[in-house]
Amino acid sequence: MSFKDLQRKVKKQFSDFFEIPSDVMLDLPKIVLVGNLQVFIENHRGIVEYNSDKVRIKVGDGEVGIIGGNLMVRNIKTDEICVDGQIKSLTFLEPGEVW
Repeated sequence: MSFKDLQRKVKKQFSDFFEIPSDVMLDLPKIVLVGNLQVFIENHRGIVEYNSDKVRIKVGDGEVGIIGGNLMVRNIKTDEICVDGQIKSLTFLEPGEVW
């Protein structure tokens, strides 16, 4: 077990014991998909790639990839981002993974 895995396990136990939401304690993204038209991602770390067909957003230890048509970043705040358009897929990617 790597140090990172051990650290994550301890944080998970800590959040369970003190009833702290896991997304806050474990630096996890909270993703809300509204049909296939809109996706909200909380706890992001910025945009990696952006065009009308593909958006990659850095989250925690990886990235979230969105594929679709007419994609547009509607709102971007320090902790939340909203992407509108015809969403076809949402994928979790490892850091630097070729997609």
